[in-house]
Amino acid sequence: MVADLYTWNLLTTPGYCWYNFDAAAYKDTCGALYNWYTINTGKLCPTGWHVPTDADWTTLEDYLIANGYNYDGTTTGNKIAKAMAYITNWTSSPTAGAPGNPDYPAYRNKSGFSALPDGGLINLPFGSQWYALRFSSIGNLAAWWSSTDTISFGINNYNDKLMRGTKPKSAKEPEGLTVRCVKDN
Repeated sequence: MVADLYTWNLLTTPGYCWYNFDAAAYKDTCGALYNWYTINTGKLCPTGWHVPTDADWTTLEDYLIANGYNYDGTTTGNKIAKAMAYITNWTSSPTAGAPGNPDYPAYRNKSGFSALPDGGLINLPFGSQWYALRFSSIGNLAAWWSSTDTISFGINNYNDKLMRGTKPKSAKEPEGLTVRCVKDN
């Protein structure tokens, strides 16, 4: 377990921490934030489970869209964030279909995925030096590593989509995200 951002920034080995390095406040409700080196070990999930690949996330996304989990009930386009988000803990949002907007109540966590925005993340603002490394986005974002190099997924309070992004996995730009494990077939 890592205890400060300076050490986190220098890691070239697996590491994890709790949001704001506060296990008492965040361990049970949020889970840990992991660096890429931890994901890359292939040993993070229990036996019979794995960190989802880009293809696993795409399968989930396609299934939810095709089966009417878009907040407006349509079956085309990606508008599934509300259906993936836990009903509470999201900061209020004016964006239609976003997790923190109380609109479309029948679609709130309809999938049962129960994404919590409480894990936050560790990020380095683009172009910043290590000392700008920070914890951010608690209440507004749920973001997860995939096991596919450079690919991550998330939902946020400003959007109605499951977002696919790239996250730096090098020691130069050390990100910390949460993980969801998937049961092996």
